[in-house]
Amino acid sequence: MADMVAFELVSPEKLLLSQDIEMAVLPAEEGDLGVLPGHSPVIATLRPGTISVFKGTSVEERIFVAGGFLEITEERCTVLAEEAVKVTEIDQASVQKEIADLKDDVNIAKEEAEKAGAQAALAVAEAKLAAAQSPAYA
Repeated sequence: MADMVAFELVSPEKLLLSQDIEMAVLPAEEGDLGVLPGHSPVIATLRPGTISVFKGTSVEERIFVAGGFLEITEERCTVLAEEAVKVTEIDQASVQKEIADLKDDVNIAKEEAEKAGAQAALAVAEAKLAAAQSPAYA
């Protein structure tokens, strides 16, 4: 198994993916992070974006994550996501409506904390729509 990485993606609802993979690219807070066998140990936070799981040189699976944490060792990568959904399952019309509603929430927010919460939710929704419209590593 020296040429594979054990990969697990867990959301609060369920285990989304648990398999040996050749490579994955994760949306870490500091930038995209490629994971290959023998990777140096890392613990990092995730930004909203797409996890791309590769088989050979092509993407086998794309999963949107709203944020979370990741841990990488030489032989394993574990992702704990706040929210995760396969990119193919994203309903673009629903996300576009959510974005419109959140923009309204940002505009009518009276308190800074309320506005900041709406802006954070808006950023996640916009990242989700971008993941559905423009798949990374096509």
